[in-house]
Amino acid sequence: MSTRSPHLPALPPELAAEQLADRMGIQILEVSRERVVGTMPVAGNKQPFGLLHGGASGVLVESLGSTAAAQHTLPERFPVGLELACTHHRSATEGLVTGVATPIHVGRSTSTFEVVITDEQGRRTCTGRLTCMHLDRRPGPAPA
Repeated sequence: MSTRSPHLPALPPELAAEQLADRMGIQILEVSRERVVGTMPVAGNKQPFGLLHGGASGVLVESLGSTAAAQHTLPERFPVGLELACTHHRSATEGLVTGVATPIHVGRSTSTFEVVITDEQGRRTCTGRLTCMHLDRRPGPAPA
């Protein structure tokens, strides 16, 4: 399954092959305005001590939180990450971790989502919070 949600706009071909979430093995399993669920393998996303890299958890938090924000803003407005915070509770060393993003606040100009990441035994490994700003135009270079 692709990391791209059918509820999001298609990517230009030149960007489709450059998605970090794809390189990390993130798969989006469920998308709604109430929650976004996705998984990420621990293998390939470890730090030198054999544990899931904290930055990988951050990528999962931002990927799921941004997808959740898009459900509330697109197509009129475009969400971009404003602040990311992660608290790491325990390590994961194998298998898949699962993240569930739920809204804390959804407003006109910002939204905030909590993302709870658990291991295959259902133990919380990380709690993340992503705040997105809602832009009036698509992010990227200004049109010429």
